[in-house]
Amino acid sequence: MGTPNDRAPLAERVEELLAGAGPLPIVAAGDPVLRRGAEPFDGQLEPGLLARFVEALRVTMHAAPGVGLAAPQVGVALRIAVIEDPAPVPQEVRLARGRVPQPFRVLVNPSYEPVGTARAAFFEGCLSVPGWQAVVARHAEVRLRARDEHGRAVDEVFSGWPARIVQHETDHLDGVLYLDRAEPRSLSSNQAMAERWTQPTPHEAAAALGFELP
Repeated sequence: MGTPNDRAPLAERVEELLAGAGPLPIVAAGDPVLRRGAEPFDGQLEPGLLARFVEALRVTMHAAPGVGLAAPQVGVALRIAVIEDPAPVPQEVRLARGRVPQPFRVLVNPSYEPVGTARAAFFEGCLSVPGWQAVVARHAEVRLRARDEHGRAVDEVFSGWPARIVQHETDHLDGVLYLDRAEPRSLSSNQAMAERWTQPTPHEAAAALGFELP
C-alpha cells in the first residue's frame, strides 16, 4: 500500500487534468506513460475525485469517439479503464464479430484469462494510435476479474467483440499497445480501411496483404 506522499502526485495530476474544459487530451503512442504499466488503484484518488475522473474518462471516450479508454491514455498511470459500446453496426457485422451493445462500465484493477482456446482475428484501432488499424488475433472468450468504481467485485465472462474490448483496455494497463499483438502486414490507414476493407471479416485483407488468420 502506498504512502500519502506516493499518492499525492497522481491526485495532483488528475486535479490538473480536470481543471481544463471539455474532454481530456489523449496521449499518443511514443509517450512513456503508455509503456510503463499502471500501478494498482489503492485509494490514490479519494472517492469524490475518483468519481470526477471516471466521468471525465467517459466524456473523453464518447467525444473521441471510442468504445474504451484506459487511464494511461490520458496520462494517468493507474489501473482504471472505462468501456461502453452502443454497437451501431449492420446486422451482418454484428453476427460476424459478435459485436453486441455493452453498457458503461468502470474497470478498476482488471485482469483477464482466456476461456477455452478459440481465437478470433479482426481489424482494430486505438485512440492512442490515430489514423491506423491492424488485424489482431485475440481470445474469443475471456473471464474478467476487477472492481467497479464503488469497490464491488466484478467476475464476468465476455465473448465476441466485448471480449476484445476488455483485452484491449486491460493491455493498456500493462503497457501493451494493440500493435504489439497485430499482424504487421495488415497495418492499414483509415483511408485504406474505408476504401478496401469494410467487409465484416478480414479474410479478403489477409489474402491481398499476405498474412494468415488463426
